[in-house]
Amino acid sequence: MHLGLEEITIRTIQEKDNHAIADVIRKTLKEFGANHPGTVYFDEATDTLYSVFHAMPRSIYFIAEMDGEVVGGGGIFPSAGLPDDTCELVKMYLLPKVRGIGLGRKLIQQCIGFAKEAGYKNIYLETMPELKQALKTYEKFGFEYINHSMGNTGHFGCVLWMVGKVDRLKI
Repeated sequence: MHLGLEEITIRTIQEKDNHAIADVIRKTLKEFGANHPGTVYFDEATDTLYSVFHAMPRSIYFIAEMDGEVVGGGGIFPSAGLPDDTCELVKMYLLPKVRGIGLGRKLIQQCIGFAKEAGYKNIYLETMPELKQALKTYEKFGFEYINHSMGNTGHFGCVLWMVGKVDRLKI
């Protein structure tokens, strides 16, 4: 059986998703050997994403669900220390069984669309060299590498930073 996007529902996060999405994030980081200090793997907020996003204006977190199971997610967040016109693409993770079908692309497209509607001009992201496929995806969208971190995320374990102008990203 071939898995397709039509079998996946994308919706905004609900409180009941907290444990499942935290599990997806941590499993993925562990899978790629990126479960080290200074990453979302150790963030307390990873366990309470619904509250974090629900309490913050101009933010959103999308959940990807298949047959009632949370299989991934990604969001937009106005991280501390970023300029008002800049948001961060955050916590983009997918379970292995839904990779390679265009789900990551669809989630990123929805995030870019939200960022545009919310009035952001730039989208920033932090990542790691271990996440090679994600890097290729970000590059295809038009995100460009920068040589420094932005804002105050506390993610010193992320050593690659990218930014994209909302109106120039390819969706």
